[in-house]
Amino acid sequence: MGLIPLIALSVGATLGTGIFVVLGEAAPLAGPAVVISFAIAALAALFSALSYAELASAVPVSGSAYSYTYATLGEIIAWVCGWCLLLEYGVSVAAVAVGWGSYLNEFLGSTIGWRIPEALSAAPSEGGIIDLPAAVVVLIATAVLLEGVRESARVTTITTLIKISVLIFFVVVAVTAFNSDNLQPFAPAGVAGIGAAASMVFFSFIGFDAASTAGEEAKNPQRDLPRAIIISLGIVTLVYVLVALTAVAAVGVDDVSSSGASLATVLEQVIGRGWPATILAAGAVIAIASVVLTVLYGQTRILVAMSRDGLMPKVLSKVGAKRVPTVNTLVVGGVVAVLSALVPLGELVNATNIGTLLSFALVNIGVLVLRRTKPDLPRTFRTLVPLVPVLGVAMCVWLLAHLPGVTWLAFALWSAVGLVVYFTYGRRRSALNKPAQTEPQPALDS
Repeated sequence: MGLIPLIALSVGATLGTGIFVVLGEAAPLAGPAVVISFAIAALAALFSALSYAELASAVPVSGSAYSYTYATLGEIIAWVCGWCLLLEYGVSVAAVAVGWGSYLNEFLGSTIGWRIPEALSAAPSEGGIIDLPAAVVVLIATAVLLEGVRESARVTTITTLIKISVLIFFVVVAVTAFNSDNLQPFAPAGVAGIGAAASMVFFSFIGFDAASTAGEEAKNPQRDLPRAIIISLGIVTLVYVLVALTAVAAVGVDDVSSSGASLATVLEQVIGRGWPATILAAGAVIAIASVVLTVLYGQTRILVAMSRDGLMPKVLSKVGAKRVPTVNTLVVGGVVAVLSALVPLGELVNATNIGTLLSFALVNIGVLVLRRTKPDLPRTFRTLVPLVPVLGVAMCVWLLAHLPGVTWLAFALWSAVGLVVYFTYGRRRSALNKPAQTEPQPALDS
C-alpha cells in the first residue's frame, strides 16, 4: 500500500460510529460545548499521533503500539499494551457494528417503510434477544478480509471517499438551519461535563493508528506511515468539528440526542423525512461498515505480531494461500460477532476508550525511552521531545480520570485475566526466552 491507501485505511478506521452515533451519546453530557470536547479529544489524539508517527518511522512493522512498546519497554509491558489493544480493537469493532444497525434501520424505514424488529436488532439488556445486524456486518467484513489486503484496501478507499462526501453533504444541509440560540447555554455542565464528553468522544478518534498496523504491507513505511497518521487525523478532526457544530446549532442538543441514528434525525428535523435523510442513512451504513472492516484488519495484525513473539498461539500468525492469517481472522471475526450481538453500545464505547488511552500513554512513554536508549536509530520523522510525549501522557491520564468507575472495574478484571494468561502461557513460550527455536515468519500480503 502506498500513501493514499494508508491514509484511506486510517481515515476509514476512524471516521464512522464515533460521529454518526456517539455524538448523540455525548451531547447531553456537555451541551453545545460538545464541540470543545471533540477539540480536546483531538488534541489528546494529536500528541499520541505524533509519537506514533515517530515510532512508525523507526520501527515500521505490523503490530502498532504493541510492537513499539516491545521494542522500547520490554516484553511484559508490551504484553500489557497488546492486551489493551485487543480490548480496544475487538470491543471497538463491536461498538461500531452496534451503531451500524441503528442506521440500517433508519435507511430501511425511510425507503421501504419496514424496520428490523427490536427483538432482532437490540442487545438483551436493551429489550432485544440479539443484535443480528451487528453480527452480520462483522461476518461480512471477515469474509472481505479473507480475500486479501489488496482487495480490502480497494474497498476501504472507495468507502472512505463515500463517507467523507456524505458528511460534507450533512454539513451543507445542516448549516442552512444554523441557529446560534441553540448554542446557549454553551456549557451547562461546566468543565466536568466537557471532560466527561471528551472521554466519551475520544472513541471517535480511535483508528487513526490503524495505518501503523500495516508496517509490513506499506511500500515505503518509513516515509508514508508518519504522513498517513498525521494527515488522516487532520482530516478527521476537521470533519468532526464541522459536523458537531452544525448539528447542535441546527436542532439543539435534545434533538441530537433523541435517536441512535442521530445525524439522520437532525436532517429530518431540518427538512423533514425525505431523500436527504435517506442519503445520510445510506452513507452511514456504508461508512460504518468500512470501519468494521479496517479496525478488524488492525486487530488481526496485532495478534499476528503477538503470535510471532510467542505470546499467543503460533496458529494465529500462520498465513494461508492468499497470504492472509486465516485462522486468526476467523477467530477474531467470530468472537467480535458474538460480542456485538449481545452487548449494548454505551458499555462498549467506554471499555474501548480505557484500553486505547492506556496503550496511547505507553506509546508516548516509548518515544522517550527510545530517544534515550537508541538516539542514533534512523528516524524519518521526529516529534518534539520531551514536550509532545509528556503532554500526550498527561492528556491520556486526564481523559482516563473522567471515565466511570464501572469501566475501571471491568478493565481491572480484563487486566487480571491478561496477567494470568501471560504468566501461565506467554512467558514460558516467549520467543525471547527461546531464541534458538524461533524461525523466520512469512510476510503478510503486500
